[in-house]
Amino acid sequence: MWHSQTAVETEPKAIRLQIGADPRLAAAVGGAARYLADAAGIENDAAAQLQAAVIAACVEAFEHLNADRPELAVTLTRLPDRIEVSLSHEGANGNASASDDGTVPSGVDRIQHETQGTVAVTRLTKFISQGAPSR
Repeated sequence: MWHSQTAVETEPKAIRLQIGADPRLAAAVGGAARYLADAAGIENDAAAQLQAAVIAACVEAFEHLNADRPELAVTLTRLPDRIEVSLSHEGANGNASASDDGTVPSGVDRIQHETQGTVAVTRLTKFISQGAPSR
């Protein structure tokens, strides 16, 4: 008798984008986050909130882009237990790119701001409940 086994994904899936300060491109990044959330089995409302939070984070980061290098590097990564969206840009002046008042936007479980040399990085994390299906 043949038994089917469900494969568990262990390799992260990443989407990398380099975008300019255009709200339509922010919407595209939000759509990519929504795609990863849907594929992870995250419920519709939570996926929509993640999408909105990612768009808002992109728009916020656009305000801090360096005039000499006005690009935002975005990496969306699907890990077994979470989705991470990393936004980074050149021209950090020692301050995080987004206002860091300790609040976490709806749709995101954790937000981190850091500076790596002259690069400002904002990382949004959405945890995936263990019962969600893996596709």
